[in-house]
Amino acid sequence: MGKKSRRIKPTAKIPAVIRAFHGIDQEGDIIALREFVTSATATTTLRSGRTLRLVTMLPGNGVGLVRPDGEIWVALQVPHNNGDVSRDLAHVIELAETLEPGTIVKMTTPAPGARLQDLIADGAQFLIENHADFNWWLTPEEADSEEALAAMRTVNDNLWQSERLASVESAWVTDMGDHVFLRWVMPRADEDRLLDAFSRLKAEGQDKIIDGTKLIGMFRAHGVLVPVWELEGVSARDVAAAAPAFQESLQSALAIAEPLTSAQRSVRQELISRQVTIR
Repeated sequence: MGKKSRRIKPTAKIPAVIRAFHGIDQEGDIIALREFVTSATATTTLRSGRTLRLVTMLPGNGVGLVRPDGEIWVALQVPHNNGDVSRDLAHVIELAETLEPGTIVKMTTPAPGARLQDLIADGAQFLIENHADFNWWLTPEEADSEEALAAMRTVNDNLWQSERLASVESAWVTDMGDHVFLRWVMPRADEDRLLDAFSRLKAEGQDKIIDGTKLIGMFRAHGVLVPVWELEGVSARDVAAAAPAFQESLQSALAIAEPLTSAQRSVRQELISRQVTIR
């Protein structure tokens, strides 16, 4: 008789989740770090009591590591997506919690299980820190090494500089060399109502945050709309000073219950036609 075939039992598929970071208070900033901020970190505390640092990226496109001091670092900008980014991140954290300090996490295929939101300590917030370079990758010993610093210069030379506006939530200005953009992640409003509100403002010519800012479109990331303005001749500080007043105008537009006018509907269709979805 032939031997019975030994089949590897397939891993159960993770249910797809569009709005992966819903329920995290700083959802907008986590989306920004995942999608377009180059060098930044978000630090919080896990239910286990350990420190977690979500980072934009790690050396060699790594998924995670355990620092020599035991702190867990998990990269947000990674190529894999198994249907629920939050579950993917939680899986990396679970793997890291089994490793010794100074060890790199090797990614495996996650099964359904805990999500990032489930592993964060009750009431814990993320401390968002923007960085001008990637030197935070280095250990204290490496930071004193000229050889390590020289290696980092090559990485840092290609860095797009970003600045987080302190005056409003999850709005980031990024200098991409030829162009400067403001991307404002807006998780607090319903998508349809937000589109209506922007249609009203744009139809009335009120879609500029300040002179020198031009609304060029929107994209959707992890179930959240992200309006994008191009900046010309204005600084991030200028935009930060004007952003709260624009936010008030947007809130007023969100509160309008009347149907859109014909002109506003045309603007809405234009915004939708130029909209793209990321992830």
